[in-house]
Amino acid sequence: MILNVEREIVFANESLLEYLNAGEDFLLKGLRPGEAINCQHADANAAGCGTSEFCKTCGAVISILNSQNGSPEVVQECRITQSDGCTALDLRVKSTQLNIDNENFTVFTVSDISNEKRRSALERIFFHDILNTAGGILGYTQILKDAEPEELAIFSESIEELSKRLIEEIQAQKQLIAAEGGKLDLRKTVVNTKLLVNETIELYKNHVVAEGKNIVAGRLLDIDIISDRSLLGRVLGNMVKNALEADPAGSTITISCFPGDQKVVFSVHNTTFMPQHVQLQIFNRSFSSKGKGRGLGTYSMKLLSERYLSGTVSFESAKEQGTTFYAQYPLQIE
Repeated sequence: MILNVEREIVFANESLLEYLNAGEDFLLKGLRPGEAINCQHADANAAGCGTSEFCKTCGAVISILNSQNGSPEVVQECRITQSDGCTALDLRVKSTQLNIDNENFTVFTVSDISNEKRRSALERIFFHDILNTAGGILGYTQILKDAEPEELAIFSESIEELSKRLIEEIQAQKQLIAAEGGKLDLRKTVVNTKLLVNETIELYKNHVVAEGKNIVAGRLLDIDIISDRSLLGRVLGNMVKNALEADPAGSTITISCFPGDQKVVFSVHNTTFMPQHVQLQIFNRSFSSKGKGRGLGTYSMKLLSERYLSGTVSFESAKEQGTTFYAQYPLQIE
């Protein structure tokens, strides 16, 4: 697309018009890129795309403005969630200045790199997380050869625990791929909130990311709700894992469950404060403050909760209090 100095689209090629299913009046609307591709923050301010606090970290805005300020070709990565709150785009954007009859324009190109990002995340998960777990299982099976009879039960229990974790990791990726494709089937059942929290604590207290850290239960509401047990457990598990990865050794993560307005609320608190630039991008797919090939945990919390479980996910973070994530659900999902 070609943008004027106000960052409005004045020309678009056939690829963009087909992608947007744009009508004949598209170029007369004065839309900016975020407005055209339905970014959830495009209407956050009356001034439109590029003016909200979230836009400070947007690769598209940064690329265009830097180019307009005289930089040569500017390439950035851009993570956008569309206005449905769930559909995520991973883009590589490039801005180049163009002068026609002493009037300045920006040539702005967009490439979809979602598959590249997804492959990077899967490579990390399978080559790091799953490989480490499989290595642990192999190590215990080798020890079993020389184990004393009284040690067999202990080692067998460890192998069982690692095997469950291995299956859990694979199922998580399978669910996420199905969820993004709209092919995830809900399996409604009775879920006890207190039991779910206690099971999550048991699952993660010996996890590799929990080493040197404590997981404790706070206030626990003890009621039965109708939901999808697997998806609910996945969201709560991601909340706990995210908190464990964020906190240093010696810290305590607290999981709570309490009543809301005809709803049930799960919360996970950790002691670490999230900087503002992290807060602004926390639910974007492929964004992570923990390194390359990550960023699916918080994104999947929101995707599963809001698209499938009729819920909402939010957080609050302060230097004095640390960070708390909240997942709120109806007593019975639609």
